[in-house]
Amino acid sequence: MRNLLAIERFCLYGHIIAMVFGLAGLLWVVPHPGILEYLPAGQTLFQWSMAGGGVGYILLGTVAVALYAYRTMGLGSLVTFAIAAVGISITSELLGTSTGFPFGHYSYLNGLGYKVAGLVPFTIPLSWFYLGLSSFLLARGGLAAGGGSGRYGWARSLAAILLGSVLLTSWDFVLDPAMSQTALPFWYWHQPGAFFGMPYQNFAGWLGTGVVFMGLALGLWKAFRFSPELDQTQLTLPLTVYLANFGFALVMSLAAGFYVPIVLGILTGALPAVLCWRATAQEAFADTPAASAIEASVAAAKVILK
Repeated sequence: MRNLLAIERFCLYGHIIAMVFGLAGLLWVVPHPGILEYLPAGQTLFQWSMAGGGVGYILLGTVAVALYAYRTMGLGSLVTFAIAAVGISITSELLGTSTGFPFGHYSYLNGLGYKVAGLVPFTIPLSWFYLGLSSFLLARGGLAAGGGSGRYGWARSLAAILLGSVLLTSWDFVLDPAMSQTALPFWYWHQPGAFFGMPYQNFAGWLGTGVVFMGLALGLWKAFRFSPELDQTQLTLPLTVYLANFGFALVMSLAAGFYVPIVLGILTGALPAVLCWRATAQEAFADTPAASAIEASVAAAKVILK
């Protein structure tokens, strides 16, 4: 397990570093290629980065989150969520790129690896998996969706699915406008929409896809009696992954001058994600003997005062 943790951390750090280098390449080198003349092996490094940089950072993020999930939740929870996330997202993406439903009409360019059926890079469903799991775990932890079996447990589960999908969609608020209009885009819209080049349908597609695969994953967890409960410390990696990817998208949008998507993304994504993470500390404290003692003391004080 110690070796797995070391690999997990290596992949997490590599994932973040790869995004930083990607930002430097897209925002600094692409607009000013003359910079490469002053860097040792600059042309070679830039070619490697453009050929596999997008693939590399997604693969590193996928491995980091997968190892984390295996370590903290178990193989069953990991596999069932991965099947739901990858299966539903690749189906939605193939439909989207071939029919326009549910996201709108768009096509992927080169830079994200081999394309499934010549349409969708194989890395895209992987990004749905690792960002989707990070979003769902933060939402579930913040709302204590799996913390009880009372009469309103179903409502907390539904709220966690909806909030997790909103967190995932909020990342796209910030990412998609900039990544589809950068000097070296990775996809493009056949008919640019009203929201900074994106059709509003895209958001509905993201939200709906997230709801379906998170709901399916939670249903599988319940069917197989998987009930991973994570504390604040265990949710630090999902928060780190979410904020790192959100930060990548934020810098891209800042460079493009897209400020409205940034504000919307912060209000509906980054801020709720942090609040969910913080809420898990309060929930964990509420279940400790110290909290029970405090509650007993307060109850006794009320009796005395009466």
